[in-house]
Amino acid sequence: MAAPVSKNVVFDVVGTCVSYDKLIETLDKQLGDKMRAEGVKPSMFIYMWVEAAEREYTYLSITNRYIAFDVIFASLFWRMLWMSGIEEPREFATEEDVKKITEGYMDLEVRPDLKECFDKLRAAGFTVRGLTAGDYGRVLGYFEKAGVEMPTEHLMSCDSFGVGKPDLKAYASTYEALSGGSELWFAAAHMWDVSSAKQVGFKSAYCSVLEKEACIDLFGEMDVMSDTLSEMADKIIKASSS
Repeated sequence: MAAPVSKNVVFDVVGTCVSYDKLIETLDKQLGDKMRAEGVKPSMFIYMWVEAAEREYTYLSITNRYIAFDVIFASLFWRMLWMSGIEEPREFATEEDVKKITEGYMDLEVRPDLKECFDKLRAAGFTVRGLTAGDYGRVLGYFEKAGVEMPTEHLMSCDSFGVGKPDLKAYASTYEALSGGSELWFAAAHMWDVSSAKQVGFKSAYCSVLEKEACIDLFGEMDVMSDTLSEMADKIIKASSS
């Protein structure tokens, strides 16, 4: 009799399992009033900063100059102030401001229904894993602080192999390591992320909690599309059993 197929769901972490809300709150506390006086909304600044950091992280990686995301993120702060219309960024903010704001990254919190999502998947026989571009210790700390189970051996950082998402090699190495007789899903709230994982063979699950608009015209339909993480778990389980 054939052995049962192992089932895995690999989650992106930052933006998917955890939100950026605490980072926005930290920036608002540190520089919010000054930013609003310049017509800069803190939430918009954070998302612009994160998106720019993800781009530079990717560009450096695909040109064989991998640098950890956390390093890139901190370095870009002054550039993002300039691009927001602040003419003298290093007079507007101090190194201490940057230090306190980037420390806010350590305090990101998991989404309210993450534990429910993981519990549903595990009860249905799935192993829950994570693949992140973030620092391993920082990302593991998000789960530990929230009391959400994520065994250390089930979490992988791109830092460990020096290839950043969405380079297909970043997904392929994880896919190949798990592919023996497995049903493999990749789950993310970034459409660029999950659609890239689909290219190497993962079944794809997208949650709109971060981006709201899936932009299917750009990325195509995923195997599972949901508005919440808990709904995503239900749909993965249904698709798996069908």
